[in-house]
Amino acid sequence: MILLSGAPESFDMPLWAITPFVIMLLMIAVGPLLFHHWWEQNKNKLIVSLILGVPTAIWLISQHLTHNLVHQLLFDYVPFIILLGSLFVITGGIHLKGDIEAKPWINTLFLGIGAILASFMGTTGAAMLLIRPVIKTNSERKFKVHTILFFIAAVANCGGLLTPLGDPPLFLLYLRGAEFTWFFHMLPEWIFVNFLLITIYFFVDTYFYKKEPLESIKFDKTNIEPIRLKGNLNFLWLAGVVAAVAFLNKGYFPQWDSHHVFENGSHGNDYLGFIREGAMLLMAILSLVFTSKTLRKANKFTWVPIIEVAFLFLGIFTTMVPALIYLSGNAASFGITTPQHFYYATGSLSAFLDNAPTAVSFHNLAIGMNEGAIPIFGNGYVAGVPEILLTAISVGAVFFGAMTYIGNGPNFMVKAIAEENKINMPSFFGYMIKFSLIVLLPIYIITQLIFI
Repeated sequence: MILLSGAPESFDMPLWAITPFVIMLLMIAVGPLLFHHWWEQNKNKLIVSLILGVPTAIWLISQHLTHNLVHQLLFDYVPFIILLGSLFVITGGIHLKGDIEAKPWINTLFLGIGAILASFMGTTGAAMLLIRPVIKTNSERKFKVHTILFFIAAVANCGGLLTPLGDPPLFLLYLRGAEFTWFFHMLPEWIFVNFLLITIYFFVDTYFYKKEPLESIKFDKTNIEPIRLKGNLNFLWLAGVVAAVAFLNKGYFPQWDSHHVFENGSHGNDYLGFIREGAMLLMAILSLVFTSKTLRKANKFTWVPIIEVAFLFLGIFTTMVPALIYLSGNAASFGITTPQHFYYATGSLSAFLDNAPTAVSFHNLAIGMNEGAIPIFGNGYVAGVPEILLTAISVGAVFFGAMTYIGNGPNFMVKAIAEENKINMPSFFGYMIKFSLIVLLPIYIITQLIFI
C-alpha cells in the first residue's frame, strides 16, 4: 500500500504544511535535553502530539486528503504500535539473570548473541533482555563504559537489519510492500558491520581487562552466579509474532489487497489484513496470561515505555502526512538521486531524529523520483522504488540510529539503565566525540564504499 494513492493528482502540497512534522521531530530530539523532567511525563508527550496532530488532521480533511490521513493512521500507525507492543509484552516476560566471569570473550559473546536476537525479537527486546545481565556480569570490573557503548551500537541498532521485526523503519517499509524475506538480502552488510563492531570491541575490552585492578579480577572470578533463563514459554509467543509478520500478508493472501482484481472482477479488502494484527495481539495476551507477575516484576516491567511510543508516534504519523505528499511531489528538486545520497541523507537524519519517520520520508522521496531513476538503477523494484535505493534507505536508517542517544528508542533506555547502575555514561556530545564519530562513522563509510 502506497500512502499517496488517494491524494488528488492536482494537489500541490505547500511547504509550510510540514511545519508541525518538523516541530514534532525537534521536540523528540531536544525535549530530553532541554526540559527533561517535563518531557519524561507521557501526558505531556500526548499533549504535544495532539496540539500538533489535531490541527494537521483538520487541515488535511479540509483539503480532501482524508483518504491519506485514514490510511496513514489505520494501515501504518495501528500495525506499527501493535507490533512494537506485542514484542514489548512478550520480551518483557523473558527473564535472564546471573553473574558469570566478565572475560573479554564472554562479553563479546553477549554482544554477538544480542546482535543475532535483535533481528528476530526487535532491537528493543534484545537490548532489554540482555542489558541487565551484561551490567551484572561486569559489575566487578572498573572499566565498563565501553561495553555499554558497543552494546548500544550492535544490539540496540545494527543487529536489527535482517527482518521487519528488527527495527521500526524496516517494519514500516514492510508495510509499504517489501516482502519479509527481502530484508535477508542485506545479510552481507549485517555480517560486515556487526563483525567489525564485535571484533573491535573484543580488542578494546581485552585492553581494558588488562588494566583492571587485580582485586577486581579476583573478586569477579569468585563471585559467580550461573546464568538462568526464565519465561521460556514466551519464545513460543515470539515465534507466533514472527510467523504472523512473515506469512499473514498480501503476498500469501491476495484477498487482503484492494488493488488485486480476481477473475470474477471482485477486489480484495485491505481491512482483512488486520487478521495479522489480531494474531500478534493474541500472542501478547497469551504472554500476559501465562507469564507470572513475579517474573515481570523481576524484569522491572511497566507499561510506561510503550505508552510513550504510542503517544509520540500518534503525533508523528499524523503530522507526517503533508511531509510525505510534499516529498513525493517535489522529489526532483532535492538533488538526492543516487543510492549514496539516500544512504547518507537517511543516515544523517536518522542519527538526530527518529529513524522510523526518516526512512518513510526518504521512501516517499524515492517514489517521487521513480520514473527518472529507471535508466540508472535498472528494473529491480521493491515497495515501488528501485531495490538499491530501498537498500540504501534501510541500511542508513538502521545503522546510523546508533550515532546518537536519540537516533533509536533503545539507545536512551540502555543509557538510563546503565546510569541507574552507577555507570558514568558520556554526555550526548561526549558519546559522539568519544565513540560514534571515531568508531561507527568510519565503519559506515567503508560499508557504503563496499556495498552501496
